[in-house]
Amino acid sequence: MTISKLLVANRGEIALRVMRTAREMDVATVAVFSDPDADAPFVHAADEAVALPGSSPADTYLRGDLVIAAALATGAQAVHPGYGFLSENAGFARDCAAAGLVFVGPTPEAIDAMGSKTAAKELMAAAGVPVLPGVVVDEGTDLVAEAARIGYPVLVKAAFGGGGRGMRIVAGPDGLTDAVDSARREAVSAFGDGTVFLERYVERPRHVEVQVVGDTHGTVVHLFERECSIQRRYQKVLEEAPSPAVDDALRAQLGKAAVAAAQAIGYVGAGTVEFVLAPDGDFFFLEVNTRLQVEHPVTELVTGLDLVRVQLQVAEGLPLPPEVLDARVTGHAIEARLNAEDVPAGYLPVTGTVHRFAVPALPGVRVDSGVADGSVVGVHYDSMLAKVVAHGATRDEACRRLARALAETRVHGIVTNRDLLVAVLREPEFRAGEIDTGYLGRHPELTSPVLDAEVTALHAAAAVLADAAGRRATARVQRPVPSGWRNVPSGDQVAVLTHGDDELEVRYRRTRDGWRVRVGDTALDVGAVQATADRVLLTVGGVRRSLAVHRVGEEVFVDGPAGSTAFTEEPRFPVPGSQAGEGSLLAPMPGTVVRVAVAEGDTVTAGQTVLVLEAMKMEHVVAAPTDGVVGELHATVGQTVDTGAVLAVVTAVEA
Repeated sequence: MTISKLLVANRGEIALRVMRTAREMDVATVAVFSDPDADAPFVHAADEAVALPGSSPADTYLRGDLVIAAALATGAQAVHPGYGFLSENAGFARDCAAAGLVFVGPTPEAIDAMGSKTAAKELMAAAGVPVLPGVVVDEGTDLVAEAARIGYPVLVKAAFGGGGRGMRIVAGPDGLTDAVDSARREAVSAFGDGTVFLERYVERPRHVEVQVVGDTHGTVVHLFERECSIQRRYQKVLEEAPSPAVDDALRAQLGKAAVAAAQAIGYVGAGTVEFVLAPDGDFFFLEVNTRLQVEHPVTELVTGLDLVRVQLQVAEGLPLPPEVLDARVTGHAIEARLNAEDVPAGYLPVTGTVHRFAVPALPGVRVDSGVADGSVVGVHYDSMLAKVVAHGATRDEACRRLARALAETRVHGIVTNRDLLVAVLREPEFRAGEIDTGYLGRHPELTSPVLDAEVTALHAAAAVLADAAGRRATARVQRPVPSGWRNVPSGDQVAVLTHGDDELEVRYRRTRDGWRVRVGDTALDVGAVQATADRVLLTVGGVRRSLAVHRVGEEVFVDGPAGSTAFTEEPRFPVPGSQAGEGSLLAPMPGTVVRVAVAEGDTVTAGQTVLVLEAMKMEHVVAAPTDGVVGELHATVGQTVDTGAVLAVVTAVEA
């Protein structure tokens, strides 16, 4: 059959990615969208769009019945699930077929076969794919004996789900039982099934995966490997192709095993077979992702293929084309996931409005993004803003291109992991390809803020000088008045800027040769200033620097060669009543109130939980700051709050 209209059952960058290829193939597209996504770029890019009332994934993108109804109502013949949400839901794939819709992906049977990690391992072992020794834990399992047989260290792992949840590493018999019990509880909470298994843990492993594609005529091929070892919290941060650890002989072995794995489940479409690669070159099956992967662009760049096009061709019943059967690797590609997260705070996801998003157009650089200026990053969805991918003739060239592209990327209004990504790409061990899944844990220095006090002072100077230039440009009274006729022409002007948890007093005044600026205890003699409201060219210590300045209300963003700094300018005259009263408990981040643990009039002790907020599937406890009484309670369960919102007031009680 020929697909003429496609519903994309996803959001953000992957929805835009699928729509781009569909448009090139003259396939009309239909988007589905939640309430928060009503004005998102992917909705505007679609030919038609259908609302899914609600905000949470459970009410919208996970409602297969609503997605199928939208496809039927708009006359779509096929549904592309993207990744996440319904992409690996065998029931949804079956429901699509029952409704006469083509599910762009593997068969429900293939998805089912990989749904349980334990059953998948047994199937792969039977197909001759290397697997790690392990055992499913049940009531009769002799944990100590089985762990000794497998060999320490062992990994306790949930049979269903992923993302690092329900996983524990155990070095010896002590603590084994506790680790199993803990993993079971976490697995029940996260996946609804407490089945766990023991597996040999490979120390200092690499995470290497192989892209496979199969058609409905029985042909399955591999499109080489990707290295995905740079991870935080068991989630990928940087991916590349090919792997710096894989030579031609190992590549052939990996590819053969991946094809065998796909053939064992009759795989159709694009999928990924993941392996653990040991330092000695041995590799073992990890899992099959029965969907398109987030990191598929690196494979596209080194092979020249469009994997979404291949997916749609396979879904139409066509055999794999010659360019897939004869694919070769050319050059090297690296992808960085640009996430809205606070790295120094433990990768805490953050929310807010993206005031500016711009990645420079550099040679060999590709950007897959679902955000634009004005986009709102909310509490309901993944924290990834964009994938920035670089291709080069060599790995070193790809590293350099990606590092430069990220260093010049402007993301204003929201905290990101950009500086961490740049630091990793420039770190010597990474450049040498000496990486494994524990890389970030061994390099805590990379997660620290990169801006030092001198750079912060320089950026603060640029912020106030740009503000002064902007005010001069719009002044109606002072501009024609000679400076000698003005009051205290050489007196200090003062601004107070906050940067993170720091409050900076900035004093600045004109001198004969430029400006004298003091930021806290740091004094700067700034000469040869050329300033406008959005750019400052200044000289400090004989070095000229150009800094971009972007102001949004009281927020000021400064970008320069040493990185970016976000400031908030405190009002010179605070608005009466704008400050929270004593004892106010403020929301530390935007989120949804999921629990209220007290009532008005309750007596609380310091540290006692008052409320619990949830943002991006992570919970944050708001506790009483002191012993006292809950005098006011402004939040209810289910309420969405912004950063700084007053949630409750605790009145201190004298001891």
